[in-house]
Amino acid sequence: MTRLISFRRPDGLPSFGRLDGDTVHDLGTAGSAAFLKDVADQDLAALPATGQFALADVRLLPVVPNPGKILCVGLNYATHVAETGREQKEFPAIFTRWADTLIADGEPLLRPRETERFDYEGELAVVIGKGGRRIARADAMAHVAGFSIFNDGSARDWQRHNIQFTPGKNYPATGAFGPALVLPDEVADLGSQRVQTRLNGELVQDQPISDMIWDIPFVIEYCSTFTPLAPGDVIVTGTPGGVGDKRKPPLYMKAGDVCGISIGVIGTLTNPVIDEI
Repeated sequence: MTRLISFRRPDGLPSFGRLDGDTVHDLGTAGSAAFLKDVADQDLAALPATGQFALADVRLLPVVPNPGKILCVGLNYATHVAETGREQKEFPAIFTRWADTLIADGEPLLRPRETERFDYEGELAVVIGKGGRRIARADAMAHVAGFSIFNDGSARDWQRHNIQFTPGKNYPATGAFGPALVLPDEVADLGSQRVQTRLNGELVQDQPISDMIWDIPFVIEYCSTFTPLAPGDVIVTGTPGGVGDKRKPPLYMKAGDVCGISIGVIGTLTNPVIDEI
């Protein structure tokens, strides 16, 4: 399976490459910064290697460290709609996250000083390959570069200060994104892949992607209607039921915790939690 990662080379320059066991085949131009989003519209499986490193000698970055847009779908599983007590709407809730909130697999999620209600949200992330505006649902999957995993770490109180979600979704180092990009052709049955979140090893979310209210083609069509999508843009597709905020008693992330999110063949994203100093 082709797994693409973004990383810092031993000299500190950012690049991207193909992961093969413990070897990273660099796909960027040697000696200069390189970013996955700049080639997301190309045949990623056919990109030639320009060098290689041991995985232990590079530092992982978020799969796309510098997306132009991160669009997040709220309330996209009926179980999550039900646990929040909200009414299911005709159209999805869309909010934005900023690129400077992203962290890589293995990096610590930073619980903000301003909240005790720091929650996990395991989600499938879709990376756009071919850009476009008003993309038809029937054509949408041809615009997908690949899939990854996202933890939409949420400060629940700040999320609900008013009717918008933005403040609670954009604290620094709260959006974990990784570990790798898996190409669409290598996920034979996307709908059967289960979003499974574990907090300190305890399974707290578990639902197949097929349970989404609005599927990926619909979301791409909908989002591309109001904003043009570009290569490297990220759509975070929503979280299943089981979030900590709605458990009895509530279950929030705290310093010392480890949150892991697995989505079938796409992989596992794992991040420890620390407190902001």
